Formats: sequence, structure tokens, C-alpha cells
Amino acid sequence: MSHNTWLHYMVRNSVVKPLAKTSVSPNQLTTARIMTGVLAAVCLAIGPQWQTIGAGIFVISVLLDRMDGDLARLTNCTTNFGHRYDMISDAISNVLILIGLGVGLMGGNLGSWAGCMGLVAGVSVAAILWIVMRIEKVKGLRAAELPNFSGFDADDAVLLIPIFIWLGFAEYLLFISSVIAPFVAILFFRMYIK
Repeated sequence: MSHNTWLHYMVRNSVVKPLAKTSVSPNQLTTARIMTGVLAAVCLAIGPQWQTIGAGIFVISVLLDRMDGDLARLTNCTTNFGHRYDMISDAISNVLILIGLGVGLMGGNLGSWAGCMGLVAGVSVAAILWIVMRIEKVKGLRAAELPNFSGFDADDAVLLIPIFIWLGFAEYLLFISSVIAPFVAILFFRMYIK
């Protein structure tokens, strides 16, 4: 949730700086982020035969998420609306990718539990992002930002989703997500209470 990670640096120098010279707006990138996130989730929901494609589309979605804020800062176009739109697009994309993965894996070893796990993980991610927005409303923008470690942000963990899928560990990913995401939601809720 910071904006100074290796991933941000990579897209800033290779894509965002050239884009800053065009008429592309940060909100257009955010809209593209939502569209690719939804498309990736649909691909995963279709089933294992589409998982590789869905994972690739999700990588593009994550890169677009890094690009929109960088473009806004680089072109002096940051707004409260743009920040909230970005947060909502993150929620939609990240929630749906987990639910889509759960639906797509229901025909496998986990059966209907896969759908439940996807829903638990997705709802937990939605809760985390809602709590972040509440904290920011009370304490100001970026108040819930976690520090990055050696150029990696906690939010960069979403890139584990396509990696696990490509390595054939989608069911393990879903199980781990259904355990870790609720735990992180509880941690953020405690942070909000304080």
C-alpha cells in the first residue's frame, strides 16, 4: 500500500513516464485495472483450463494498479476521488480474483469447499480494504499504509496468486488465503479500534 516499491519503480520508469506525455489519465488506468481484474476472475471461475490465462491477465491488472497512482503523482493529478476510486478498484479486483479462483476449483479436490474458501478469502480482503478506507477517513490519506521491506510492500503479495497458479498450487493458495486473509482482517480491525 506504499508507492515506493521495486514494482512501482519498474512500471514508473518503463511505462508511466512515457504515459505522462500522453492524454491517458490515472482514472483511465484505474478503470482498466477493474476491467482486467474482472476478466481475470472470470477466467479463473471457468476452471483449470483457463487458470493460466486468468493469472496472466491478473498480473496486468496488478501492474495497472501500480501505474495509476504513479501517473497521478507524476502528472500532479492526485485527487481524493482518484485515491478512493483506486482503493475501490483494488477491492473489486482482489476480492473477485479469490472468489473466481474458488469457483473454478470447485470441480477439483476441494469440491464445494473451494467456493466457500474463495468467498471467505474474498470477503476478508474486502473487509481489509474497507477498514483501510475507514482509517484514512479518520486519520488522513495513507494513515493505514504499512512500511515496505527492502522494496517490497505487503500489497505486492497479490503477485503470489498468479505464481502459485502457474506452479500448479492453486488449491494450496486458496486454502492459505482463506486462513491468512481473515487473520489480517482481524489485525487491521484491531488497528482501526486503536
